Amino acid sequence: MEIFFGAFTSEWEQRRAALLHELSLGPKRRSSAEDEMKRRLKAMAELGGGGGAGGGGGSQPKMRRTAARPILAAETRAAAASRPIEARLAAVAQGSQPAVVKMASYGAGARVGAMLNYVSRGGELAGENENGERIRSREDLARLRGDWNHLFQNRAESRDIGSFTVEIATAAVSSDEAMHELVRNSLASAFGDRRYAYAVTRLGDGALTAQGAVVLRSGQGERLTGDDKAATIIQARYDASAAAQDVAARFSFQGYGNGVEYGASKLRSLIERHDGNVRDDRGQIVGDEKLAGDLVQKEWRGDLHSRKGRDVMHLIMSARAGTNVEAFENAARDFLAEQFAGHRYVFAMHDPANDPKAEGKGGKRPHVHAHAIITMRSESGDRIETTPQVFREWRATMAEKARAQGIAMEMTDRREFASPPAFTRNQVRPVSSEGRTEHVGTSEAAQGRYDAKRGGRRSLAKAERSREYAIKATQSWQKIALASGDRRVVAYAEQQRDHLTASLSAGQAEASVSVVHADFGSKFRANLVTLQKVVLEGQEMRETTRAEFEAYEKKVETALFRLERSVGPGERDDFDEVASVAREHVNGRRELMKLYEMKGQAQAEQGTATDRNGSRERRDANERWDAAVAKHGEAVVEAANDILMDIETSREGLDRIEAGELSNDPRVFRADIERGLARAAELAVQGNTYMREVAENDPELKRAIEAAEKTQERPAEEQGKTPANVDAVSEQQRDPRPEEAERRPDETAEREADELASTVDATNRLQDKLNRDKEAAQRGGETTRTDPAQQHIPRLEELEREELERRERDRDDRDR
Repeated sequence: MEIFFGAFTSEWEQRRAALLHELSLGPKRRSSAEDEMKRRLKAMAELGGGGGAGGGGGSQPKMRRTAARPILAAETRAAAASRPIEARLAAVAQGSQPAVVKMASYGAGARVGAMLNYVSRGGELAGENENGERIRSREDLARLRGDWNHLFQNRAESRDIGSFTVEIATAAVSSDEAMHELVRNSLASAFGDRRYAYAVTRLGDGALTAQGAVVLRSGQGERLTGDDKAATIIQARYDASAAAQDVAARFSFQGYGNGVEYGASKLRSLIERHDGNVRDDRGQIVGDEKLAGDLVQKEWRGDLHSRKGRDVMHLIMSARAGTNVEAFENAARDFLAEQFAGHRYVFAMHDPANDPKAEGKGGKRPHVHAHAIITMRSESGDRIETTPQVFREWRATMAEKARAQGIAMEMTDRREFASPPAFTRNQVRPVSSEGRTEHVGTSEAAQGRYDAKRGGRRSLAKAERSREYAIKATQSWQKIALASGDRRVVAYAEQQRDHLTASLSAGQAEASVSVVHADFGSKFRANLVTLQKVVLEGQEMRETTRAEFEAYEKKVETALFRLERSVGPGERDDFDEVASVAREHVNGRRELMKLYEMKGQAQAEQGTATDRNGSRERRDANERWDAAVAKHGEAVVEAANDILMDIETSREGLDRIEAGELSNDPRVFRADIERGLARAAELAVQGNTYMREVAENDPELKRAIEAAEKTQERPAEEQGKTPANVDAVSEQQRDPRPEEAERRPDETAEREADELASTVDATNRLQDKLNRDKEAAQRGGETTRTDPAQQHIPRLEELEREELERRERDRDDRDR
């Protein structure tokens, strides 16, 4: 979408950050929740009132449950669904297994076929859908993709890594190192700061051919497309560089892909073709598959900013080895039916007895488990939440359904056992699929997390709320140990109690800062406590001014003076140690304060340089703006650009949520995008030519406009009304309908004249309003066009109200 954002680079970032914060806290969230409630009540009324609108009798109760369940109270539902903590822990002590429900991955609509193929083992295992129908063939699986398509957003995956080839003309090089230096210099001149890996082939005439993979996103955020257009761009950059004066080179792309899996696959293929003679952009040899995987996973991952669609999710439910397969299948079926009522899904059982996949290839796992592919969006438009509270509710529901089938199972929380946190699929990569999958971490921190989880190392969450929950769990284990008469239960409960007690004590010791190591006499303990509190005030200080630091330093020295006065003859050495530690702490805070001052100065200088660089961009953007105004008119462009900016704000917020940069509720942004598209489509239908021009490059907006046009045409066909905009009038004159041809010419002409006058009058009012706003802004020293933060929302709302009132008056006139 082309919306002239080039002039607003620095200001736009500030406005976006403020807007995202307001969206997460302000009234829009409440408004979204109210809209959601209204929509759900409407869906519930339709489902409850329509007695036989297709489908089997079993599907309607499922949909009714979905429509009635609020989506913003997951934690409340989890608390209501789960049993009391003491009952759960007592069952675990007696041998109940924990409920395991975990998210394996998300996928876009294009990947549904591959995911279903994995779950069904290529069609060899029968699956079952939400209606209880058995899916037994690949043809049935292929048909599901079309049946689910209306629930998919089908967002394109980001292009993260491209495969390239560069042909370097005849070059005289004295050694292999000189050859690689020449190739890296050529690649750096074209790719800039992008990461890459390559292999070189020397031809008979002395020319060189380099093949490799490159990260398509630069450090500045520019993303190449990995196609012929991108090849043209990097070719031009190379031709303009100093390297091109020494040697000619020709660049091309052979393809692109998404994610670290694609990148690792390309590098491993390159290594195989060139016998391990592959190097990265820093000259390091990437000689085997492990090094290729480490390069992509550990070094390139952070530069990709990869994005995938989330149309379906892959959920896994598992139980211990030896669990009754039929009972667990029934429990999984009941769990999916209740928890995902209204969603489309397919699930299949994997157990070692009938798994057709070989053990060495990842099949025949010792434990029984079920895989489910579930659409993220339901038939009524709801999207699945995936928060810790929701996962807790899923585990509680799964345990409940398992117990109903005779399987001893309970929902558990890692805080009840001081268990370490789980590792994610992005933190590890598999190295062996035989039996239990073995992994290695993609970084040192990830390896430590993996080792802690697989080794059963005790760990306690550091949040205050989690500590309070762990204390409650400790008390529950103590009650179970005292109340039970079974020695095994008592021993297990006491063991878990001791683990939690030790973890709580270790966490407390780690959190507290020990200032005093000596055993002081009681006569100056009060002064010592005062000193400790004053010193630890600085522990909460992050970025502070010089004045605030000097006040803090003075308080510490005052506390030291009072403590020294109460020191006895035998405690002088201990006091000196205390004073030394306290002053060392203060000196560290002083250095931190100075670093913040230097950082502020550097940011101020950088801001000045950014302003100089941004002036040229603003001039270019103003030229594009003037061209659009000259073509469409200022009133038309202003009205369209206001709406388009709001849409782009919400889209960027949604992208940042999917990329993991924000933790806001994505439904808020999705609702804002839909409202913005509806407003934009309405404006385009009313005759805004600039909005239609933008829609040519925005498929989503184009679909919204087409839908709005169809909605407007239906009542016009039924009632014989003429459109209320000049473009539609002209079109209708070219292709008159039969019923309108029967009307008298003078009556049609009068109607057209009235509609044209109404449109011109509305445009004039908008133009007058914009002129008044522009004059007011010019008196204030700057125009609203060059500062998006000054494009006032109240003015836009006033214009919308005027337009709605005008349409109401026109409708009343026509009805009369």
